[in-house]
Amino acid sequence: MTLKFAALGIEHRHIYGMAQNMIDAGADFVGWWNDGPTGVEAGLRKRFPDVPQITNRQDIIDDPEIDLILIADVPNNRAQLAIEAMEAGKDIMADKPGCTTLEQLQKIQSCVAKTGRIWTVDFSERFEVASVTRAAELVADGAIGRVIQTVGLGPHRLNKETRPEWFFDKDAYGGILTDIASHQIDQFLFFTGSTDAEITMANAANYANPETPGLQDFGELSIKSDKGHGYVRVDWYTPDALPNWGDGRLTILGTEGYIELRKYVDLGGKDGIDHLFLVNGTRCERIDCSDAGLPYFKRLVHDIQNRTETAVPQAHTFKVMELGIKAQNLADGQST
Repeated sequence: MTLKFAALGIEHRHIYGMAQNMIDAGADFVGWWNDGPTGVEAGLRKRFPDVPQITNRQDIIDDPEIDLILIADVPNNRAQLAIEAMEAGKDIMADKPGCTTLEQLQKIQSCVAKTGRIWTVDFSERFEVASVTRAAELVADGAIGRVIQTVGLGPHRLNKETRPEWFFDKDAYGGILTDIASHQIDQFLFFTGSTDAEITMANAANYANPETPGLQDFGELSIKSDKGHGYVRVDWYTPDALPNWGDGRLTILGTEGYIELRKYVDLGGKDGIDHLFLVNGTRCERIDCSDAGLPYFKRLVHDIQNRTETAVPQAHTFKVMELGIKAQNLADGQST
């Protein structure tokens, strides 16, 4: 039977990729709801013209034929929407960050334990990037030995004039480390094979946008586990001349080599995306990632239909969000 999904909260453009990838995985997009008009709705209607807008969100939550809810609402609203939908028997894919406080995370964990539903966060810088899929295959094959460090860089273009008001409200988006850096924390845990970790350093600041004091435009953190070490830098400083939204990179250091991913652009190199470089004892080469695929979405369909954890372990998602929020609290001088 075809899996059916709907969307609650059309506040971030990430909903486009979330929905399209689920469609590509064989699921049926049957409706969406948002609390008032946003700039994202026009793009959703253009991309999915046959998907109806539902005026009452409860109609989606109560529909027994809907299996999965995608949530891309304002970040600090995502936890409550997820809990309402899980209590109604729905599984959840949330845009990152899936929640913005440790209290919200604890409520989500309790709801998952009570209902047995799936709560997953689409960490798009891993799940929607084919070069990361190929890197995972190489690491699993032992191409660089045991992974002991990741360095993740997540620069983004600000596009300030197009951003909604909540984008500049720290309570709404959760802070730059809770938000963007969750991607890099996810990749650190995944590639080092860590189930737990400690944030050893964290900073966040607004250096270039004093007129919007609620925006944090720079963040960094260090993380370590019993398997390895990591460094993360995220920012909103992508210059206008760059041909895309950000020069996202990931370096994976192993005991026998390293992999570098230039995910979205290769400055001074080849055109296109998904540039992967492998260096080890016998190879120094660029590797094609065009056929690597995005397995997370088909695996999630399988998990929903079979109550398994092949896409991503639930405990991993919880740990990523816990560490991102703790890093943010440390950077802000709050108790973790």
